[in-house]
Amino acid sequence: MKILVCISHVPDTTTKIKLTSDNQDLDKQGVQFVIGPYDDYALARAVELKETNGAEVVALNVGTQETEPTIRKALAIGADKAVRINAEPKDTQFVAKQIFEHAKDAVYDLILMGRETSDYNSGAVHGMVAEMMGIPCVTPVMRLEIDGDTIKMDKEIEGGKEKVEAKMPLVAGCQEPIAEWKIPNMRGIMSARTKPLEVIEPVGDGETIESLGYEMPKAKGECKMIDKDNVEELVNLLKNEAKVI
Repeated sequence: MKILVCISHVPDTTTKIKLTSDNQDLDKQGVQFVIGPYDDYALARAVELKETNGAEVVALNVGTQETEPTIRKALAIGADKAVRINAEPKDTQFVAKQIFEHAKDAVYDLILMGRETSDYNSGAVHGMVAEMMGIPCVTPVMRLEIDGDTIKMDKEIEGGKEKVEAKMPLVAGCQEPIAEWKIPNMRGIMSARTKPLEVIEPVGDGETIESLGYEMPKAKGECKMIDKDNVEELVNLLKNEAKVI
């Protein structure tokens, strides 16, 4: 079995976000980048399947050379080899197209990725890749087991979960608690240095979305505490100050 895990290269979730002086991009100075948290779960599940089913795990990232430390971490966690598509990933459709162009020829049984990235949170790449490949997509997947050529999954729905089965090949958007979170050990870190990392150039006409600029959200306003029994004051503030009623 061959599993592709698509990983994103995103700011650590504790990062204090700043913009460049012209508001055209994220100010990356001093920012720690990590594997997208949901992608981390996808990778961890792929490594577990490798240990139980003998699969080959390939990590893929669409990114420039600066993403290679993040890719090496994926190799240290347990991916067997990696592919970096040499492009800036600012466009969801563009990223999906690059994954498709690689995956259509590499013949993967399973394509895993996070339910969404933690930078732009679009949560659309897995569906686009599946549509381009003409195979099923299930997301967000909380449990994933393999039974022959069938994938058995628990999918989160409002107020509960839904049990789903599909034949391979399949694209799945993953989230917790699909696998135990994995931290690279020293042996993994050392072996990651010698594992293959292939760099390929992107295909297609480039990005389809033009970014005009970034804007920070407005700061939170003053918080007023009102006695729970003072309904008159609450109504007054909502009507005359917040102007929401």
